[in-house]
Amino acid sequence: MRKRNRTQMENAEVKMAGETDIKRSRQMGDGDTGSVGAENGQAGNSHAGSGQNKMAVMPMNTLLLTMSVPLMLSLLVQSLYNIVDSIFVSRYSEQALTATSLVYAVQFLMIAVGVGTNVGLNSLLSRYVGAKKNEDACRAATTGLILNIASALIFSLVGIFFAKPIAGLMTSDPELKTLCVQYMRVCVIFCYGTFIQTYGQRLLQAVGDTILSMISLISGAIINIILDPIMIFGLFGCPEMGIRGAAIATVIGQCVGAVVALVLNKTKNPVIHVHFKGYHFNTSDVKAIYRVGMPTIVMQAIGSVMTFAVNAVLMSVSTTAVAFFGVYYKLQNFLMMPMNGLGQATIPIVGFNFGSGNKDRIKQAWKCVVPAGIVMALIGTVIFLAFPKQLLGLFAASEEMLSIGVPALRIISVTFVFATMTIIFGYFASGLGNGVINMIGGAIRQLVVLVPLVWVFTNFFGISYTWYAMWISEVLAFVYSFTSIRKETKKKAGF
Repeated sequence: MRKRNRTQMENAEVKMAGETDIKRSRQMGDGDTGSVGAENGQAGNSHAGSGQNKMAVMPMNTLLLTMSVPLMLSLLVQSLYNIVDSIFVSRYSEQALTATSLVYAVQFLMIAVGVGTNVGLNSLLSRYVGAKKNEDACRAATTGLILNIASALIFSLVGIFFAKPIAGLMTSDPELKTLCVQYMRVCVIFCYGTFIQTYGQRLLQAVGDTILSMISLISGAIINIILDPIMIFGLFGCPEMGIRGAAIATVIGQCVGAVVALVLNKTKNPVIHVHFKGYHFNTSDVKAIYRVGMPTIVMQAIGSVMTFAVNAVLMSVSTTAVAFFGVYYKLQNFLMMPMNGLGQATIPIVGFNFGSGNKDRIKQAWKCVVPAGIVMALIGTVIFLAFPKQLLGLFAASEEMLSIGVPALRIISVTFVFATMTIIFGYFASGLGNGVINMIGGAIRQLVVLVPLVWVFTNFFGISYTWYAMWISEVLAFVYSFTSIRKETKKKAGF
């Protein structure tokens, strides 16, 4: 569960990118479509040599496919990386799996800050690149590097001085607390790799190179997957390090990904480079970065708060319940990756055509993306309904975990269509320049309604009823998002 769910974090990137596209399109007209493409990583290519942006002329089904598949693959690789990592930890001990689930709330907050900062940086860099202000882009990239190092330093200090008190808030079990401290200290103190890797990826994406960005991500994931069993179980002469070994493998993988990302930027990025010679810190760049990045950080922090709160409730039941929730969250993230990729591809398409006033194309996008999302969600529902025991078996589930998890996965699977539609509607609204729908929908799903209901159902009805809280939160989020997006499309797109 622990690193990366940057999966969900990509959601925040597209919301801000869509808003930026629309504003720039309105201000600069059709002649700025190339810069719009730069910001979204793919939109700047012409179609069939016609000189027109492909988002204006390519058949919608084909356009969605070509733009979403690379994103889906990248997200699936990252999510698979998380799942494989947890599989190794679960085979060491269920206590170790529980500890990683608890520490995940801290890691998620750390990732949120890194992703949010670099989403804002990506938006600023893309505007500079689109306006051909390359010197400003290089200055902003240097400022971004400083901000990432400063953020990593703050978390590193937290890991050094506050790991034990934070672990004490998570659990009173001495053994589990020790495991949490071991894992947290390594991941948080040496978090520089995850910040710099995300930074390097966004620099590549700002000039439209999503392939190289994906390579840097995959390289770190592969290293981590290779090192996990070696360091956890002590293979090939390596000492057995247990959960601390899992953390070290994680950090090494992140550092390798960071190095690869920096090298690719140095050798393959034609525009953006870090220059400290003659550099002047520009506060306007910082404001621009966090004007976009701070809402992203806040929205992603909701996930961290939710995880911490739900784990606290489940801890009163058993550590196995906490371990199951961690497993479910990873499986659910993996399931949602194709939907997230589809939604991320939708944002620049809707934003571009909204900015250029092409309402017919927006309607075409709606008619394509909504059915596609429903089909994907139904496939996930069938998998969770039919194979819950097999899914949990991947994580060496005990009989107690199976007794909790098998019915829970079946109950939760009913919500997948509602969750998918809420996500898709949020993406679509972001493309139309409204990021509030996405944020409120996410808050209803993950925090405002869910957490109180989890507490009520668990304490008054028992763990077997806990998961029905998701039925209520997902349906309410869907109703809000559907009502809001229909008003938005009627107002801005005429349908």
